[in-house]
Parts: sequence; C-alpha cells; structure tokens
Amino acid sequence: MAIVIDGKSLRIESVHEVARNHAKVKLSPQARKAVMRCRKVVEELVAKNAVIYGVTTGIGELARVRVPVEVSMELQKRIVFSHSAGVGKFFDEDEVRGAMLLRANTLAKGYSAVRLSTLETLIKMLNRNVVPAINEKGSVGTSGDLSPLSQIAEVVMGEGRAFYRGKLMSGKRAMKLAGIKPVILSYKEGLGLINGSQMFTACGALRLHDAMKLVKTAIIASAMSADALRTPLRGFDKRIHDVRPYHGQRIVASNLRKLLRGSKLAGASGKVQDAYSLRCIPQIYGPSVDALLYAREQIEIEMNSAADNPLFFPDHRERLSCGNFHGQPVAMALDFAAIAMSEIGSLSERHINRLMNPNLNVGLPSFLVKGEGLNSGLMVAQYTAASLASENKLLAHPAVTDNFSMAADQEDHVCMGPISARKLKEIMWNVVHILAIEMMSAAQAFDFLDACPGRGTYAAYKTIRKVVKPLKKDRVLWPDIQAIADKIASWEILEAVEGEVGPLQL
Repeated sequence: MAIVIDGKSLRIESVHEVARNHAKVKLSPQARKAVMRCRKVVEELVAKNAVIYGVTTGIGELARVRVPVEVSMELQKRIVFSHSAGVGKFFDEDEVRGAMLLRANTLAKGYSAVRLSTLETLIKMLNRNVVPAINEKGSVGTSGDLSPLSQIAEVVMGEGRAFYRGKLMSGKRAMKLAGIKPVILSYKEGLGLINGSQMFTACGALRLHDAMKLVKTAIIASAMSADALRTPLRGFDKRIHDVRPYHGQRIVASNLRKLLRGSKLAGASGKVQDAYSLRCIPQIYGPSVDALLYAREQIEIEMNSAADNPLFFPDHRERLSCGNFHGQPVAMALDFAAIAMSEIGSLSERHINRLMNPNLNVGLPSFLVKGEGLNSGLMVAQYTAASLASENKLLAHPAVTDNFSMAADQEDHVCMGPISARKLKEIMWNVVHILAIEMMSAAQAFDFLDACPGRGTYAAYKTIRKVVKPLKKDRVLWPDIQAIADKIASWEILEAVEGEVGPLQL
C-alpha cells in the first residue's frame, strides 16, 4: 500500500511504514497543484528583480549582501555545499528515509517554491531506495537540520555519498544505478531542501513509534513483578483511578488488571499494601504515557507543517521571512519523552531490586537462586540494570536548555533538538535491556512459586522460557539478557501477550 503525501495528514505510523518497511510514496493531486502554483510566485518575483532572502541575497548574516539574479542558481548549489559540514557515524537507513519523507511532505504543502520536478526526484529516491549517507552530528536544530538535510540535497544534485542496494558509493553513481536524473537546482531550491527540522523530527517519530510499544512491554514487565511478589490488586482497582482521572494513570491500571486477570498469586503476600514501586505503578508509569502522547502530538504537527524560510503565499503573491524552521517544539517534546522513558527504566530497576532482595521478595530465594553462597544467581544482573538506569538519568537532562549563537549572532538562539533525539534513542536502548532483566528476574521467580500467574503474565513467561531456561546454577548471564532484549525489541513478547489477553491500550 502506498503512502500518499499531501502536506497535512502524515502520521507516525506512515513514517514507520516508509522508513522501515519501504512502503511506496505518492504525491496527492492537490499537492501537485499547490507546488506548481507556489513555484510561479518565486519566478514572478525573480523576474521583477525583487529582494528575496536566499534567492537574490546571501543567507544568515550575509542576507545583507545582494546577489545578482544571473548567479542566483549557482547560489543554491553553494548553499548546499557550504552547509554539508556534519561529522561522526552515519544515521541509520530508516532515520534518513524518514527525513526524506518528512521533507517531501513539507514541500508538498506548497509554500517553499521548489519545482514539482525537484520534489518528485526526492520521492523517486525514496521509492528506489537511494539513501544519502548523512553524518550524525553537526546540527543544532535551528535553522532546522541544515547540515543533515544538505547531505540529502547533495545526492538530489548527483553529488555527495549514498547507499544503494546496501553499498556506499558516490551520489552520482547511486542515482545513475537507480535510473534517477539528478537535479540542477533553481531559485530557492537549495534553501527549500535544507531549511527545517526534518532530520531530528524523523528520528523522533521513529522513537515515538517504538516508545509506545515499549511502554506496553514495560507494563507487562511490571505486571510480572507484581505477580511474582504477590502484590495485592486493590491498588489497581478502577474506582481508585476514576477519582484521579489522569488518562495515563487510568489506562496503566486498566492494562494491569487485564494482565493479572486469573492470577492465583496476586495478594498472596498477605500485605495490606505494598511498596510504592508496586502499589503506584499506574501513578508512576501513567505520566510517562501522557508525556509520550503529548510528544506524539507535537511531532505530528511538525511533520505536517511548512518549515522553511522564506515562505511564499500564492493567494497574496507574497513572500515572508520567518522562523518556522526553529525546532524548539520538537526539541522540548523529545526531551520530555526522554524523561518519560528514563522513568520507565528507573521503576523497572526498583522491581528488579525487590525481586532479588531476600528482605523484600516475600520468601523467594536470595538473588533468585538456590544454593546461595556457591551461587550468586541474578545478583549482578541488577548491577547492569542500575548502571543503565543511572546513565539514563544523565541522558534525560534536557538538551533544549542549552544555547549557542551562530552566524555572527544572527542565529542567536538554537534548540539542540538533534541531541534530544540521539539521547532518546540511547535511553530507549537502555530501557529495553533493563526490562529484559526485570522479565528474566520475574520469570525466574515464577519458577519458585506453585500457584498460577495471570493470563497475561503467564503468556510473557512462556515466551521468555522459549529462549532462556530457568537458572539452576550460575552461568554466564549476558546471553540470557540479550535473548530477552531481542524478544522485547522485536515485539514478540508484546504480541504473545496481546494474543492472549487482547490489545493493551494507551
């Protein structure tokens, strides 16, 4: 199924389908008309020798310098070359494809004044999988992702480097092998291809797609821990959460009730109430759900926005210099998402601690192994979880609160959103592995208990036991952790549980 872009209705799920599953991309008829209509405006203004930022002037602080119209096309090429200044390892293929899709969708709105043929070239690159090689570091998120998007624009021009059929080669060769004719940039097209936050917004969109599933997996892990520790279910009672009606809190409690339905373990501890880390799972994970939903809303607004400078308004035959390239809304949303995901890992580590500690685990063996002393059991797996959770606390510090001045102080406030996106990616990798340790620990605890766990928690247990056997004596633990982490990251555990109890809701 093709994804039709029109500049206004793109969703995170569509980004996932194009970026990762190589769904084809088509331009809507309305977008074609809008792009051609806007292009006429810039051509008319150039013919009148109008002063237009980045078309008949330099850019940034050099906007004060007039550029003769006869060399304005050369200016567009030089803008792209001069802004291709990134360093570091390359972005992953799905991240680059996501950025290409988002930039195409922005241009499809019909305010950037690029030619239809240039936009169609970008779409052909997506559909034939010409993936520009883009260095990961070097963008400050304002004026958007200038350096990464310039490296995409290089390949549109038949320059730079690109991956084609898994091989890194020159952009010229990649375009030739794919049967795509490179573009000779015209008025405004250099700026039109590079001015916006689409690189780190695409990374954020992919992270948010995964984060929603990862939170569901975290709720499953928490349910397993609660079941193994025989936590009373009264703390998850619907009436409690209806009288404090935060969406996230209510939905987490609802999911826990669904996962623990049928458990013969729940409440067997005999406690009137359990520790905060168990009793308050809905109150702790709920705000993370709400934060991620907020971040999703912000990212989808950005994905369907006109992010460029200047913008051209055909109805008024006018161009306006502006700041829609500023990535502050996305940067703040991704920093919020990073805090939300860090908290997921933090609570998971506390569950691991309670499962291990003989003073807290309601009669389970120390470190979840018999023969303690000779065996250390899962003791050091908790060290790993604590290390990852500690790292997440550092990574959760907001990048958006930093600032440097650029371009001789013309660009004197930047958002650092690309750093927000990279931090979120690393936090989520850490969370996957913390949850793997929690699930490994809870599964090990189940093996010491006679009564049956809940329908959902037992489905997770069975999936884990397909790849990790019970620990009867000490063995190397990292393969077990990684095997479960792989099942989490492939969503196999989530799918197995939802196959048993029905979809979990967020």
